[in-house]
Parts: sequence; C-alpha cells; structure tokens
Amino acid sequence: MSREEKLEKIVAFGSIEGITKANGWLPITPDQHNDWVGQRDDSFSEFIGLGDKRDSESEILFDVFSNGAKTNRDAWVYNSSKPDLTKMLQSMIAFYNGEVARYKTARKNSDAGGQLNADDFVNSDSAKFSWSDNLKRDLKGFKTHNLNSLLIRQSQYRPYTKQWLYADKSYIDRLGQMGKIFPSEQQIENRVICLTGRGSTKEFSAFISDVLPDYEMVSKGQCFPLRVLEETQGKDLFGDGKQVTMKDGISDAGLQHFKAAYKGEAISKEDLFYYIYGLLHSEDYKKRYADNLRKELPRIPAVKKFADFQAFSTAGRKLADLHINYETVAPYQVDIVGGALLLTDFTDADYRVTQMKFASKADKTRVVYNHKITLSGIPLEAYDYVVNGKPALEWVMERQAVTTHKDSGIVNDANLWATETMGDAAYPL
Repeated sequence: MSREEKLEKIVAFGSIEGITKANGWLPITPDQHNDWVGQRDDSFSEFIGLGDKRDSESEILFDVFSNGAKTNRDAWVYNSSKPDLTKMLQSMIAFYNGEVARYKTARKNSDAGGQLNADDFVNSDSAKFSWSDNLKRDLKGFKTHNLNSLLIRQSQYRPYTKQWLYADKSYIDRLGQMGKIFPSEQQIENRVICLTGRGSTKEFSAFISDVLPDYEMVSKGQCFPLRVLEETQGKDLFGDGKQVTMKDGISDAGLQHFKAAYKGEAISKEDLFYYIYGLLHSEDYKKRYADNLRKELPRIPAVKKFADFQAFSTAGRKLADLHINYETVAPYQVDIVGGALLLTDFTDADYRVTQMKFASKADKTRVVYNHKITLSGIPLEAYDYVVNGKPALEWVMERQAVTTHKDSGIVNDANLWATETMGDAAYPL
C-alpha cells in the first residue's frame, strides 16, 4: 500500500481495539527458522549451498569465498586518479608516521610505567587522517608504514564504476580472503560472482567482476571466485619452499554433485561457474526464493534437463562477458540534442562532467550530461535492469561525477579516470 492508504486504514480502525472489533487480526506461527513474516520456501534447503563457513562438513560449491574490500576510509584509499591517490597516500602515511614518532617521544617522556591513551593522544583532525582500531594498535606498537605502489590497483567500486584502490591491509579494515582471489603479488586473470549479503536492505542481485570488488559493489557483498590461490609445500630450484598455483574455485564435491545429476554428461568447473551466474539472474528463481535470499546465501538447484543446464551456463557466460566488458560493448544509439555533429568540434574540456541529471523528474528519456550535451531517446526499458538496488544507467550517472568528501575535503574527479586511465575525455559519455 501507499503511505496514504496505510494512514486511511489506521484512521478507519481508530485504535487497537478497533482492529479487534473488525476481526482484523491474523494469527502468525513462526516456522522452523523462526521467521514470523516472509517465511522461507523449505524446498530451498534441498539444493547444494554456495558456501558455508559455519558447517565444515556440509557439501558446498565453493570452499573459499569472501566479502569485498571493506576500507572504512573510502575517501582516503579510493580515487579516480592514480597520481592524485598516490599524493594523498604519501601525505596520509607521512602524517601517520609523524604521529608514531610523536607518540613514541611522549611515551618515553611520560612517568615510568605510565600509560598514555592512544585514543586521547592522536590528532583526530578528519582533514588529515582517518583513524581505526587497527591503525591505533600499530601506533601503540610504534609501527611505521611505507607506501607500496604495487598495492595501488584497479577495483570495482560500484557496478559499472572502477577506481584505483590502495589495497594495503594496514589501511583497509577487512580484505577477507581477497588475497587468495586477487593476490597483490601476481597480476592474474580471475572473476568473482558477487551477491547481496545478509543484512542488506536491498533486493537480491548478482554482479561479476574481474578486479578486486568493494564490499558495497553489491551490498554487503559475498564473492565467489572462478579461481583461488593455493600455496603448497614443495621443492624448488633452491631447495624447500612454497609453490603457488591457481586452482578452480568450484570444489570437487560441488562438481561431482552436478555430474551425478547429469550422468554421462561432460561438465567442467567453468561450465558450472557460469551456470550459477546464469541461474542467479533467473527471474523465476529470484521470485520464488526471494524470502530465502534475503536471509541466507543462495543454494543452487540442478535443473531437470541437461539441455537446460547448458542453456543457463551459456546465458551466464554471455551475461558475464557483458557485465565485465561493458566498456567495449556497442552502445545503444541515442540522440544528442542539437545533433551529434556538434561533438566533432569538441575539445576534451567540452566533455567534462560534474554531475549528470535527468532533464526532469518525470522524463527519464533525457539525461543532461553537462551544459553542452544532453542525451535524448533513452528507452525506458533500460531502467528495468536493476543491480544493487539501482538501474545500471543511474549508477553511471551517480558515479561519473566530481565529488568532494565532506570531512576530509578530498576531491574525487571521474574525469581524471577518463583522461588518465582510459585515454578518452568522452569516456563518461
């Protein structure tokens, strides 16, 4: 109901007694999961789980999965410009090391055996630094830091938006198992299916990435990898040492589960990975198990026919290619108000974008890109595709912008990603 319809109901009842008099109460019996409303479909439990960190004995599809990167200081460790991020990191780390030196001196000069509270001691100016418990622990241990430029890497910050991230564990609150999925020591090709996590208020959705994803790339995201890093003890040319290899993310037990469902059919772990991605986009699946998906990780059924398994796997692979290679997909041809020919005389400065907006609240077929460029003829069907609670186009409109972080004053200019990384000032357009 709308807000007005709900208020009309309340006015009509008048009071709690009014509900009783109108025989308006509905008895609710919680189910075995203690769900009072939005009760789960019990058939869901018959399927194999994607992963389970609580029950090591359960049969699952992925032994290793992880949250995305959770920084708790996005403005300081993410930026559209690699040079700007580097300068910011140098300033931030220098400030931190200065605080360590200052704290060390203060401790030395304090009364013998006296304790100096780091929380009270540090400079908490939010324009200079963003403190966290782990950094205060480092401070107490007089641990200094150095900038490691190898840890500045591309990250999927939000759907259809990449940024540069400083993936240093000292400055990221939680990296989870991402070190095994996108290891900083090796530039490997990998893919992760990221899903809406428990505790999110957004509708369930799935999105794939081939770079390290943020925790909110998909809300409270849990990410399941195509491959994982495996360290084994072995002998190398110089004697005993660790050998590092990449293995499939799908477990042997997970593959065997589906091979048993389709006896005699050839199925690879990669086929199964894309089958999962295809199935998680099925409207039938998402609708039937909506209550389950709000409260637990997905479980994956084996569809009845192997031909249908293949169809989902093929669809999942095509979707993955679209979602990862969105920058090179042929764009839908919309109109430029005033004619597309005017773009031929534009310089880089003419493509600068500050904040896109709709021409009006009632008209989403027109987007004002900047004061010189307006797009028209956008099909309303484009807004039917929603990922992480928002249509894809609106993610682009929101993130291809210039923003200033309120506390620190740090500027994040998406135009610099366009010119520095993509080599094309018109990239946001």
